[in-house]
Amino acid sequence: MGDSTLWVAALTAATAVLASWVTSRGTARAARIQADAAAATVRTDRLRAARRAAYVDVIEQAQRMGDLYWKVTDTHEISDADDRLLTLKDLRLRLRGEYAVLRQRVWVADLEGPPEVASAADQLRRSTSDNYRALGAMIAGEPDAAERFDACYRPFWESVVHFVDTARSALHETPV
Repeated sequence: MGDSTLWVAALTAATAVLASWVTSRGTARAARIQADAAAATVRTDRLRAARRAAYVDVIEQAQRMGDLYWKVTDTHEISDADDRLLTLKDLRLRLRGEYAVLRQRVWVADLEGPPEVASAADQLRRSTSDNYRALGAMIAGEPDAAERFDACYRPFWESVVHFVDTARSALHETPV
């Protein structure tokens, strides 16, 4: 009887050790899976936040440029030709500075991705060229330059709206 008790005790101990080992491996594996999932969620959240910030910066800068475009249009109301010319030159200088900021923000949006948003941001950036050329023509005194400038506003604003739509879609997709 003593022999069988020893065997039962040894078998019970071995079973307990084996069960403990299996449980610890399962717990470690579950903890690793949970940690990987948490890390992936943090990475996704950080990517989404970085992209959102970059996209908002582009939109804010486009709005600043749009506000200056409206000021250019408002110069039609300045009756004194010298004052109007001085105001137009000042606005061109301000637009040049705002364009530099826009270009930098477009590069950041390009860096953050995805490619569709980068392309829409670059399209927005390029849409400012006609406005700038028309403003230069206004300063040079070309007769139809003001109408050309006004006609450039709609394509510019459409590119802003396209960028916003593209950025919104990208933010609502799950980043890879």
